Amino acid sequence: MASVFTKIIDGELPGRFVWKDEHCVAFLSIAPLQPGHTLVVPREEIDHWIDLPPELAAHLMVVAREIGAAQQRAFSPARVGLMIAGMEVPHTHLHVVPINAEADMRFDRADTSPPEAMMEDASRRITEALGDTGVETRAP
Repeated sequence: MASVFTKIIDGELPGRFVWKDEHCVAFLSIAPLQPGHTLVVPREEIDHWIDLPPELAAHLMVVAREIGAAQQRAFSPARVGLMIAGMEVPHTHLHVVPINAEADMRFDRADTSPPEAMMEDASRRITEALGDTGVETRAP
């Protein structure tokens, strides 16, 4: 059975994509820890990050770095946090989150009903910041 992330990648479920390439995608979390919380997800369904082929793992980190740099420009947080937890969906994903304190990375503080306007704004800001770098995001 396809993971929820595969369904998003395949267009069966909606997603706010900010990055698409042949190996991975990045889209906003539907339960953001902070505005701009983005998931970097390989197209291939691999449950545990330690099972990623080294080349794919490296690529995901490069993309997460680009997303994080865009978040830094778009939101001006104190830091951009990166976490690989992987408990909630059996498909590797990197959480890239603009943060001002370590507590901003707590999943029990996720916004499970984020306002549509906030999500649209975050998507636009990240996409524009990525565009400023000349990076080809291939986002719709």
